[in-house]
Amino acid sequence: MKPTTDRMLNRIKDVYMFIRDNGTVTTQDLVEEFGITPRTIQRDLNVLAFNDLVISPTRGKWTTTSKRVRMTS
Repeated sequence: MKPTTDRMLNRIKDVYMFIRDNGTVTTQDLVEEFGITPRTIQRDLNVLAFNDLVISPTRGKWTTTSKRVRMTS
């Protein structure tokens, strides 16, 4: 796997775990936590939402779904 792909997958996993650990978070919370652009966060959230791992109950807020996830290191 390319280093950039590996880095992206690790970041997406970290974003998911941050949302899971903190409940409902805003897109801005994620931007501040990870120090990346809102557009990058939005792309990561789109990947998570496509895989039914997060939902946006209201615009700009995110929470995890009840879908079970097996984490690997």
